[in-house]
Amino acid sequence: MRVACIGECMVELSEQSGGGLARGFGGDTLNTALYLARLGVAVDYVTALGDDVWSDEMAAAWGHEGIGLGQVRRLPGRMPGLYIIRTDAAGERSFHYWRDQAAARDLFTEPGAAETRAALAAYDLVYLSGISLSLYGEAGRAALSETLAALRERGGQVAFDTNYRPRGWPVREVAQAAFRAALAQADLIFASVEDLDWLFGAAGEDEVLHHRGRAEIVLKTSGESGPVARVLHGPSDRVVPAEPATRVVDTTAAGDSFAAGYLAARIAGLAPETAAAQAHRLAGAVIGHRGAVIPRAAMPALDLGSGLLSGLPAPDA
Repeated sequence: MRVACIGECMVELSEQSGGGLARGFGGDTLNTALYLARLGVAVDYVTALGDDVWSDEMAAAWGHEGIGLGQVRRLPGRMPGLYIIRTDAAGERSFHYWRDQAAARDLFTEPGAAETRAALAAYDLVYLSGISLSLYGEAGRAALSETLAALRERGGQVAFDTNYRPRGWPVREVAQAAFRAALAQADLIFASVEDLDWLFGAAGEDEVLHHRGRAEIVLKTSGESGPVARVLHGPSDRVVPAEPATRVVDTTAAGDSFAAGYLAARIAGLAPETAAAQAHRLAGAVIGHRGAVIPRAAMPALDLGSGLLSGLPAPDA
């Protein structure tokens, strides 16, 4: 099965105790691609980088993790974006971005976009997020939507994670329209109740549940004892709580790793509820460490079965 994740990786600066900064790389869909690769899924990252030393280091790091680089375009004279993470005493993080001129923003409009679109349409599964949508502008989003339509027409599938960040959308109504279009094209939807409330208000959950039956839906929220996933697949509607976390150090990439764990489990043929439990396990390990990417030695053992299928089971399977 050929899987692609679309988005942006940026230079990451994390504030440390004592006022220093640690440099790394990060981005929501890149985090998902990395954890998919660690779980044994063949995955390519689809983005644009510059021709600078940080872009070189990023690509080398992705390749070391086993992420496919065949769809990483390099734009001369450009650079990646940058962001700083601040983490409070409870482990909650905030992000501050410098990314307006990042190479990834022109993935679907610069020369070479036609080749990227043709390659994307040939994948079996494409994963993107609300942050991915915020990168491209109206013309880029239209090109991406046409590409996803071509992929689905030939039998490919789309997974969409709402992952809404208000600062990426100066006009809320534009974000609402873009998200509605993406939800309508998604075969698998990861949605955070918090994201939906921010974007759509009180009717946020209805925007997603409108696609029940047509799409597989994982609706994430917080319960009394921790994260909860409501999994809707065909006529089934199950609630899968996470096991209580032993410690919470940094919630960065909790949702990204959850998506990776869920996708890997579903691709391997596990039932949606079982996939959610495996996804919770991975996310629980990730939040116990600083940063988006935990050491390989800290990866939890997930039960993903014995082999990968050619695609996600249909919603009524």
